[in-house]
Amino acid sequence: MVDLSIFNIDSQNIVIRLITAIIILLIGFVIARILSNLTKKLLQELETNRILKEQAGVKIQVEEFIASLVKYLIYFIAVIMALNQLGLTTTLLSILLIIILAILVGFIILAFKDFIPNIVAGFMIHQKEKIQPGDKIRVKDIEGEVIHVNLVETRIKTKKKDIVYIPNSMLTKNEVIKLKK
Repeated sequence: MVDLSIFNIDSQNIVIRLITAIIILLIGFVIARILSNLTKKLLQELETNRILKEQAGVKIQVEEFIASLVKYLIYFIAVIMALNQLGLTTTLLSILLIIILAILVGFIILAFKDFIPNIVAGFMIHQKEKIQPGDKIRVKDIEGEVIHVNLVETRIKTKKKDIVYIPNSMLTKNEVIKLKK
């Protein structure tokens, strides 16, 4: 007689792994949709599209782009976790995934290392309304009248009629003196 109990245990193990992988995928897809919607609502509360359009002239829908990016990143992670549960991922695939994510994060950091602090500072300046067009200010050795404030930079017209573009992060990091008009 042939002992079939070994095949029975392996088939049960495979079915359990398959069900677990499907559950991981379903949970990942649900979490991705929820986090994508939360990200979009948060960015809408901050009025990101409107502010970026008015202040920086950005015409793409940043709220939808970032929400989609969050959703697809979580989808990708869920698929990798499901494949790992099935035993289909290898060490090489895991290493490749880590390298790709590290390169992606590196590119994002390098691309936005100056841009993000300026935008955050621009939001702070916009919300607190400390600097308005028409104000006369001095920052470091630059003195003049503010002509325009957007999310990335502030334009100042000096006494010599020169236009100086000051990054907003410089305005939040340095002392800004409002001069009397």
